[in-house]
Amino acid sequence: MRRFARGVVIVWVALRYGLDELVLTSFQKPWLRALGRIISVGRNLDAPRGQRLREALERLGPIFVKFGQVLSTRRDLLPPDIADELAWLQDRVPPFDSAVAIATIERAFRRPVSEIFEQFDATPVASASIAQVHFATLRDPHGGIREVAVKVLRPGMRSVIDKDLELMAMMAGWVERASADGKRLKPRQVVAEFDKYLHDELDLVREAANAAQLRRNMAELDMLLIPEMFWDLCHEEVIVMERMKGVPIAQLDRLRAAGVDIPKLARDGVTIFFTQVFRDGFFHADMHPGNIQVSLAPETFGRYISLDFGIVGTLTESDKEYLAQNFAAFFRRDYKRVAELHLESGWVPEGTRVDELEAAIRTVCEPYFDRPLKEISLGMVLMRLFQTSRRFHVEIQPQLVLLQKTLLNIEGLGRQLDPELDLWHTAKPFLEKWMADQIGPRKLWEQLRAEAPRYAKLLPQLPRLLHDYLEQRPADHRREVRELLEAQKRTNRLLQAIVYGGMGFVLGLLVMQFVVRVRLF
Repeated sequence: MRRFARGVVIVWVALRYGLDELVLTSFQKPWLRALGRIISVGRNLDAPRGQRLREALERLGPIFVKFGQVLSTRRDLLPPDIADELAWLQDRVPPFDSAVAIATIERAFRRPVSEIFEQFDATPVASASIAQVHFATLRDPHGGIREVAVKVLRPGMRSVIDKDLELMAMMAGWVERASADGKRLKPRQVVAEFDKYLHDELDLVREAANAAQLRRNMAELDMLLIPEMFWDLCHEEVIVMERMKGVPIAQLDRLRAAGVDIPKLARDGVTIFFTQVFRDGFFHADMHPGNIQVSLAPETFGRYISLDFGIVGTLTESDKEYLAQNFAAFFRRDYKRVAELHLESGWVPEGTRVDELEAAIRTVCEPYFDRPLKEISLGMVLMRLFQTSRRFHVEIQPQLVLLQKTLLNIEGLGRQLDPELDLWHTAKPFLEKWMADQIGPRKLWEQLRAEAPRYAKLLPQLPRLLHDYLEQRPADHRREVRELLEAQKRTNRLLQAIVYGGMGFVLGLLVMQFVVRVRLF
């Protein structure tokens, strides 16, 4: 009943904001456009279509807001008016009451806000689908004043997300049973993956831990700034972090006026993404423009500032190696290797012909090389690869869904920064170096160093373990050795008989030939 009620709400919101009319009038068929105008009679749809879509997504809740956030980065796929409106979802979702935020903080830390902070700004500076942020100042243990940002979880989020995910799981089950592609697409596993990440995002302590891990990973790269967390003031519903000062990535005019090298910024973004994915296997998976700023401070000028670490993606070593080999093969245009990797990974049935899969992948990818990013739509490439995967019954891997989403975000961001950016050319040297590191002496040394504590513990025990084995060998060990020797002797005799028999047969043939030739002569 809860799912049915939620479904009714979704349909009502869609009708309330005229989303049905928006979809129908976008078709080229005259009768569909006419149907859209007919069903809009009696409803007030004077507001622009982009505004109605944004308001509908806000009304439907956090999952739909996140869907709008992803769409907002794909200006190449959306009309400008809709893209502009959806951009408001990135960090300007309507805030909740500040009194509720203050009550949440005081309940979490069991102290009045005035005792926790030197100063607290009740007006939120940013509001997103899951939480909102307030600025404050506090006194550190050394007596200094630190500027901080306080992130507070929206009230009642868990029940709202649970309802939407239950509905999505039900619909995924329908798709899996009714669609011929249902098993291959694994919709229920994909929904389960999003369920995990969304519930992780509701635990702000987990977000703080994600930020700390990314901060350590990226410390040596000098391209990315990540806020420091104040662990004494971290709770499931509230976290306090270092306040970051930067210009939002979308404000390109301000960045250019300040002297930021925009093409370099675009290249750095690609480097950061591939470093997090292939070197660390731990990447920021919510990289829409609302979560990215650029520092203008003299000591960190031109560096990225990353915010909101509720959703991160992880990859195993086998995932990283498989993806890196695929990317490297793509960049070399070695489509046969790409096809072989799909077979080796088990993503396609064993009976698939490599040459046919190679030809299909070449047909999709070859037209897009040597083009600037402004002429490439990664969305179109993925769509055509999806059509190819259907033909060859490729199974979709749910653990890579977040990576696909992040890659689309990166493409959208790169398109805004530098339409001339060659994504392939920028990423190719990085991946080739990564592959060389994986199979070179450096990787061997890292593995030996990682295993050193285990070896250090094991080596002193080897003499004792060897002595114990020799002392406690089984009583019938000699009998087994004798049986093996007897079997070996029998085998040797058999081989000798076969060899001698063969030699005798050959000699007999030679003698017969000699006799016949003598008689004929």
